[in-house]
Amino acid sequence: MDDALSTGVLIVGAGPYGLSAAALARERGMDTQVVGRPMGFWHEHMPEGMLLRSGTDWHLDAADVHTFEAYLCERGLSRDEAVPIPLALFRDYAEWFRRVKQVPVRLEHVLDIAQREGGFDAELTDGGRIRAQAVVAAPGVGYFQQMPGWAAGVPEARATHSGDLVRFDALAGRSVLIVGGRQSAYEWAALLAEHGGGRVDIVHRHPVPRFEAVSWKFFDDCVEGTVQVRGWWRRLTATERKAIITQCWEAGRGTLEPWLPARLNPEVVHVWPNAEVVHARGGEGDDGVRVMLSGDESLTVDQVIFATGYAPDLARVPYLAGLHDRIATREGFPVLDENFQTSVPGLYLTGFAAAQDFGPFLGFVKAAPASATILVRHLQARLG
Repeated sequence: MDDALSTGVLIVGAGPYGLSAAALARERGMDTQVVGRPMGFWHEHMPEGMLLRSGTDWHLDAADVHTFEAYLCERGLSRDEAVPIPLALFRDYAEWFRRVKQVPVRLEHVLDIAQREGGFDAELTDGGRIRAQAVVAAPGVGYFQQMPGWAAGVPEARATHSGDLVRFDALAGRSVLIVGGRQSAYEWAALLAEHGGGRVDIVHRHPVPRFEAVSWKFFDDCVEGTVQVRGWWRRLTATERKAIITQCWEAGRGTLEPWLPARLNPEVVHVWPNAEVVHARGGEGDDGVRVMLSGDESLTVDQVIFATGYAPDLARVPYLAGLHDRIATREGFPVLDENFQTSVPGLYLTGFAAAQDFGPFLGFVKAAPASATILVRHLQARLG
């Protein structure tokens, strides 16, 4: 007997992109199932006390009704009271959004997706199966952690990617090296200092970033263009794309939040700009990790944190393993059509994985409603 649950659309992932797409699909009357943990990455890989860089106009609702600002209004909070936005506040908004949109989520993980005649079969961790006519996968950046080659010289117990360090009390009184010089590196240094860190060294190859307020309003035109013009990003000239990428880089990486410097206790936090790690070794038993820097400087630390970001590599998404040989990729990204569809008909990918074909803003919450609009529009036409 076939005991698989049948649905029109299976959405794998319940982060911002998955929830946004699911809410719109259900509003349009589409039979939709969501599998994952609501805002799982935001709960498991972002630390308490983290502050977001987004504005209050960033939200999940493609219908533009149940926005973050509508949630603040319901809570009796003004925009000024919410900025900078605490991580916990946006997570609460996402849960409110899920409830008011009546989006049920099956709290399992997808182990494997197989293509079948007329659609796909998904195997779940609880042994269940879902048969779907179409699949929308929204893999979070947690699959794509990037580490430098010399990290192999650091014992596993003493090496942590910033995305895996969400609690800091165990490092109280300890010496920590943070490799990287962007927002996560400096914010994690501030959190370590506030949780009793003994000494924190930040090492990065570039000068100390600027700390000043930036405007993300340029995203508005990008997102609007994505919705209104089919294939907007790929229709831009190379010069136009480069200009937008440069804006994203300057806002997101070249400039850090102005509230950070006051939290970087100079007695604890030490910055090594224009430097890089040459090699690292040791760290067995009670010995620290000895790290050699360019310029013949050296540090001995208890823990190394890699705030080295994320790089696309679709092969790291385990539930797509059975389809990898049929999903066309380019530089680690899936090759997508103008509707987020992969080379496997009926399989769609969104979020960070779509940034190459839709623009760098697909790595930000801001573009979730636009992605949902395009996806659902095509799914409706495809499934009838």
